[in-house]
Amino acid sequence: MDLGPNASFIWTAYGMVAFVIVGLITWLVLDGREQQRRLADFEARGVKRRAGPEAVTARSEN
Repeated sequence: MDLGPNASFIWTAYGMVAFVIVGLITWLVLDGREQQRRLADFEARGVKRRAGPEAVTARSEN
């Protein structure tokens, strides 16, 4: 494949995109683990999650 005089720019751009995508995936995985750890910590301390109609009712009563 002949990319001409712009070959170094093209390959550098592809490399940078690959690096950013790998970085984003790594960040998402690590952040997901951190969020799971925090949720487990809250649940261990007895903090309950509120969702659905009871959460709306509790908010409107305040």
